Amino acid sequence: MPKSRSRSDFLFRIGTGTFGVLLVVLVCAIGVVLARQSVLSVQKFGMNFWRTEIWDPVAGEFGALPFIWGTLYSSVLALLIATPIALGIAVFISELCPAVLRQPLVFITELLAAIPSIVYGLWGIFVLVPAVRAVETSLPDAMRQLPLFSGAPLGLGMLSAALILAIMVIPFISSISREVLKSVPAAQREGAYALGATRFEAIRAALFYARTGIVGAVMLGFGRALGETMAVTMVIGNNPKVSVSLFAPQYTMAAVIANEFAEAADDLYLSALVETGLVLFIITLIINSLSRLLIWSMARRATAAQEPGVAAEGAS
Repeated sequence: MPKSRSRSDFLFRIGTGTFGVLLVVLVCAIGVVLARQSVLSVQKFGMNFWRTEIWDPVAGEFGALPFIWGTLYSSVLALLIATPIALGIAVFISELCPAVLRQPLVFITELLAAIPSIVYGLWGIFVLVPAVRAVETSLPDAMRQLPLFSGAPLGLGMLSAALILAIMVIPFISSISREVLKSVPAAQREGAYALGATRFEAIRAALFYARTGIVGAVMLGFGRALGETMAVTMVIGNNPKVSVSLFAPQYTMAAVIANEFAEAADDLYLSALVETGLVLFIITLIINSLSRLLIWSMARRATAAQEPGVAAEGAS
């Protein structure tokens, strides 16, 4: 019996380890394919591909800076908008919501995550863009002179893209944050109440305890925003120009690949689009790696902070 159990454990370990190795191989294979298919563009443009703004398929000049800027700018703006809303939803459902409303709200939140991006894009064109255009035209002239609000009030632009991305990532951040808050031990809240804390202070203590998981949820939402394609393509305006204006039409890496891949008429054009995908792949890996380092450092500090208390408890 022990020998049979040992063999089962060994096979289980080998099987699960194989799946883990397969995941690493898959990620490496994606990177290798993108690198091989973009060799022509890398040889011709080098690092200039990352820092030049010209995107002219007719002249054979390609630079990805407008797309890198548009991708990061829209994703960061979306995260700034979505994070407080998503955390508010998570706190309300897990801490304050009446029991009769909890399951309907959870269902609606998860339903938002299941809506296809093309549906979000259609909603953005017919509802969000006109609303943004109305807001842009109602701004006073003095505000329109600022670089952040300059440009024609078209409705299609960075603000619309950031808003639709925020709506799309809110369900992911709120769902994971809600599950993280549910896993916080009840002793944390009870201890806060025992010390005379208000409900707000007890919830804040729970949020502090769950901060590592919440950061992970936010970074997952950031990764979702970086790679979003169709919804952003339909509302961002698709203009390869670097601008800080929220009203200016701009472009993202995923959008330019989706729009122009089928039109690539020569090898250099196709290679430039593939290298754009490679740049997006590298940026995503860097951001996810930095987020894992941040989560690891936060978890390590939390463990170090708890160790003196444990040691003192053992000594007594």
